[in-house]
Amino acid sequence: QVQLVESGGGLVQAGGSLRLSCAASGRTFSRYAMGWFRQVGKERSFVAAISWSGTSTYYADSVKGRFTISRDNAKNTVYLQMNSLKPEDTAVYYCAADSVVHTTHTWDYWGQGTQVTVSS
Repeated sequence: QVQLVESGGGLVQAGGSLRLSCAASGRTFSRYAMGWFRQVGKERSFVAAISWSGTSTYYADSVKGRFTISRDNAKNTVYLQMNSLKPEDTAVYYCAADSVVHTTHTWDYWGQGTQVTVSS
């Protein structure tokens, strides 16, 4: 089992920045690929993912050039740096873990989510 806890969400004006963190506990963090998803209503969409080693990263087209995913395996934490935020980035952001990196919704482990609200 892997337990994931997100933090760092909040209210920010358009053009601002936030950094989300996801702390993992349980099985060896460094063996898992990590991802970020966001949900508006019932629709959950892929945001970014990073391989277990951190050498490969993947982004949704809507966030490329604005968001950066990174990880610190020594701290069992994955981050999502979000810059140039737009009102359409408003969502609940979820952290996820899986044995392989991919962009579908079928990740093995999920956090509880953190709300990000971008005001215009």
